[in-house]
Amino acid sequence: MDYAIWGLNPVGHHLTNVIFHAINTYLVVIVVINLLKFRKRISGKNKESDTADENSGLMIGGVTGVLFGLHPLHVESVAWIAERKDLLCAFFFLLSIIFYSGYVGGLTGNSDRGNSFSRVSSRKYLFSIAFFVFAVFSKPMAVTLPFVLLILDYCPFGRVRSIKTFHFAVLEKIPFILISICSSIITVLAQKSGSAIWVEVPATTRLLVASKAIVAYILNVLLPFNLIPFYPYPRNASFFSMEYIGAIFFVIGITYLCVHLSKKEKFYLSAWSYYVITLAPVVGLVQVGGQFMADRYMYLPGLGPFLFIGVVVTYLIEKSIYKKKYKYFIRAIVSMVCFVIISSMAYVTYNQIGIWKNGIVLWTYVIKKEPEKVLFAYYNRGGLFAKTGRYYEAIDDYSKVIALNYKEYSKVFIQRGFVYTRIGYVGAAIADFEKACELGDKFGCNALEMYRKR
Repeated sequence: MDYAIWGLNPVGHHLTNVIFHAINTYLVVIVVINLLKFRKRISGKNKESDTADENSGLMIGGVTGVLFGLHPLHVESVAWIAERKDLLCAFFFLLSIIFYSGYVGGLTGNSDRGNSFSRVSSRKYLFSIAFFVFAVFSKPMAVTLPFVLLILDYCPFGRVRSIKTFHFAVLEKIPFILISICSSIITVLAQKSGSAIWVEVPATTRLLVASKAIVAYILNVLLPFNLIPFYPYPRNASFFSMEYIGAIFFVIGITYLCVHLSKKEKFYLSAWSYYVITLAPVVGLVQVGGQFMADRYMYLPGLGPFLFIGVVVTYLIEKSIYKKKYKYFIRAIVSMVCFVIISSMAYVTYNQIGIWKNGIVLWTYVIKKEPEKVLFAYYNRGGLFAKTGRYYEAIDDYSKVIALNYKEYSKVFIQRGFVYTRIGYVGAAIADFEKACELGDKFGCNALEMYRKR
């Protein structure tokens, strides 16, 4: 539809992404407010606190929505047109949760454990499954939704209170689980056919890197000042490195703390579980590609930390505002702090958008951040330089790849050879084609034969 209207003009394609991101931000606010209403209902608070609870819910939903809508981590998913799949996946994912919440809200007493057929034939339940299918079609990362629904059944829905109720909740998720299994199998087969899965990465290394990624994403949420479009996979992960062993202890410690606190407040365990489980498919336990993390992977998992921040901020604001002494001064300080934080985040997001202006700007930024780890950044930028007639700059980039590690990029000799032909250095081009042919590249051999005949 975008192409039919806009052709190859990127403006329309970007506009669609922005619209979807805006809708998703709205849905996030709706989801948070709905979940907090369930939490209030389960807690059984009296009517005198209704207004305060409603205001708190709106504030928590608003803070979570602002973070979701403006955070620099989401620039990659929105500014990169090809990542429309993130936006579509989140759109259907959130709709599925909303309809599932409506389905749970319609259950009362015995109906929650009663006739299974009457429950699963509920229109809202069926709509939840349908939107889940659309989410999986958009991006396989949505396969975690059945587990997310189980987390919500635990808190805030309060449906999982014993082994028996957990059993009913799992049976109810069987259609979701079957869809997830089918999608996972298809995805793994597709990745293997494209040689994208790194089978040579040891399981211990993947576990270490996954722990580091879980912690790194949280740091990027709190301090989003060093975001990179490509995070190269670390090759020196070791149990004896504080960077990795510290990450493992952090994950174990937070998990233990949340479990301990769940005796009094289940929210912390629910939010932490959501974050870890939604991140699990892309955290590197099954390694795909040459990166160990990516900003786009946090589009849905980020809701966990954002909601936690929303709860903490709301608590601090309420505690400070309702103090009678110096209340006007405190309100002014709180308002100023909120304004500074939101403005700073918007400024960082604006600068992050600028990185995605075009390919040359993007890869130049990656090279600046990781000058010797991301070789294909030079390769890609060299190709863009060649296309725009900046041949000498292209040769410099191709030469940099060759100097660092030419064996992984035999095609770089071919590309540099063709650039040499465009500036009249045929002898240098033939030498590059010979090198590519020696490395077993058939295209290099064909190019060598063609130019020798000339």
